[in-house]
Amino acid sequence: MKNQLIPRTFVFVLLSLYGLPASFQAAPEPQPSIGVKGYYANDKAQRGRVVRAAIVMDIPGGYHVNANKPLGKYAIPTTLKIDAPKGINVGAVNFPRAIVRKLKAGNNEPLAVYEGRAIMRFNVTVPANYQGGDVVLKAHLRYQSCNDEVCFPPKNQDVDMGIGVAGRNEQVKSANSWVFGK
Repeated sequence: MKNQLIPRTFVFVLLSLYGLPASFQAAPEPQPSIGVKGYYANDKAQRGRVVRAAIVMDIPGGYHVNANKPLGKYAIPTTLKIDAPKGINVGAVNFPRAIVRKLKAGNNEPLAVYEGRAIMRFNVTVPANYQGGDVVLKAHLRYQSCNDEVCFPPKNQDVDMGIGVAGRNEQVKSANSWVFGK
């Protein structure tokens, strides 16, 4: 008699769950909204000089993105590629130091991640003979965001970074000190 109750109860529960409206069923977790913007350390780039530049990622609480050099075998790294007009020299990207975390889910292996705000800095050199009145860089950022339980598909985000070009002896002003310091 006891063995007959289990199958009937199980069937009843399955049929009850199947009949639930979609609003009561678990929905997939939404991908976080990660802010990505480009900044320069000056209000203008001077011909013949270097101007510092950066891409800033603002990662919401409870989420992280894999670092540029992740520790996990299957973790997709954060990468940044900068396309510049002919004659403009873009230096190597300096990625922030990663935070090493062990997450609740998974096999408890350490992961190298970025949380909160991640700033990727690089130098841009405008040659002394540059003829244009401005420079527009195209930054191509690729990252994978995750929370403690799930990783989302990798995302590509492009940012156009424009800046006016000043003469070698023209005055330029510092800008965005919160990104570059003093």
